[in-house]
Amino acid sequence: MIIKCKKFDVSIKSTLPKYHTEHSAGMDLASASVDAVIIKPGEAKLIPTNLILEIPHGYEGQVRPRSGLALKHGITVLNSPGTIDADYRGEVKVLLINHGQEKFEVNFGERIAQLIIAKVEKAEIIEINEISETSRGAGGYGSTGKD
Repeated sequence: MIIKCKKFDVSIKSTLPKYHTEHSAGMDLASASVDAVIIKPGEAKLIPTNLILEIPHGYEGQVRPRSGLALKHGITVLNSPGTIDADYRGEVKVLLINHGQEKFEVNFGERIAQLIIAKVEKAEIIEINEISETSRGAGGYGSTGKD
């Protein structure tokens, strides 16, 4: 599959998303903010990538956190996974939040999130008067137990 990509600002020497190992599921997205972005504890910031993606119809881009940033610094993607629709043609930005105890600095070129390309199935929703029964019923929010 080919994903076409255009730079939002050609004067910024940002990197394209890429897989870092042979079996990586996600491509890394890097910050394209020319100035360092400081994210204080409890604060969220929108980080530019300088990328406009042309995702094929029937697919979506999912923006997910990088586990190392989450573990070491408490930095994660606030709306995880973020969705990039196939018909979106604006700059991809990553909404990061700092759940850590210290301010975090995002510099140009640093990998900040992962991009997963996933197939999307469109569903048709129909209204009915009766719903089928299951053994679980309406149980939710931990109703199936801890183990």
